[in-house]
Amino acid sequence: MFTPEIVSALEEARIVAVLTLEDPALAPDLGRALLAGGVRVVELTLRTDRALESLVAMRSACPDLIIGAGTVLTPDQVRAVKAAGAAFGVAPGCNPRILSAAVAAGLPFAPGVCTPTDIEQALEAGCTEMKFFPAGTSGGLPHLRAIAAPFAHRRVRFIPLGGLTLENAPDYLREPSVLALGGSWIAPAKTVAAKDWSTIEANARAAANLV
Repeated sequence: MFTPEIVSALEEARIVAVLTLEDPALAPDLGRALLAGGVRVVELTLRTDRALESLVAMRSACPDLIIGAGTVLTPDQVRAVKAAGAAFGVAPGCNPRILSAAVAAGLPFAPGVCTPTDIEQALEAGCTEMKFFPAGTSGGLPHLRAIAAPFAHRRVRFIPLGGLTLENAPDYLREPSVLALGGSWIAPAKTVAAKDWSTIEANARAAANLV
């Protein structure tokens, strides 16, 4: 249930930097480093206690970034990320309660899928854009091709995440069913904690150059 605007942004960007931030004070510099490297879309995961603060701080400092929230696991989190100004939400799984909450909140949302049953549930909720997770350990591109094939006529598209690297990203980008890639390698938590913005900028540039 992504909006046409979010779909267009992902079609253009093709790369989504997936972030986990412990300290909201680092969010502005992190966002600037990603923008300097050419990455325009991020998924900030709700895996830390202050993730929403980080989202707000990054939005304020970097209005040119499209910032979504990841690891959205409860209806309360759906409402919280909507209130914090997230452009979209993403989940690791396909929970009908979360999808219903996203519809009610007006939050563009992509559920996580790994099986044909997951895809059917997502389609039932009106989603045609889905997160393929975990990509690496569930069979990678061969598995994605196999589960996507029966739904090609429904124009289902995927955002793979998990086990992606700079080296295997080009193969995924060439896949017709792939809308964009989620890249946690661009700004690893340790690199962020070390405030190594030059490395993150370089990683972002390398990822953007793939596109």
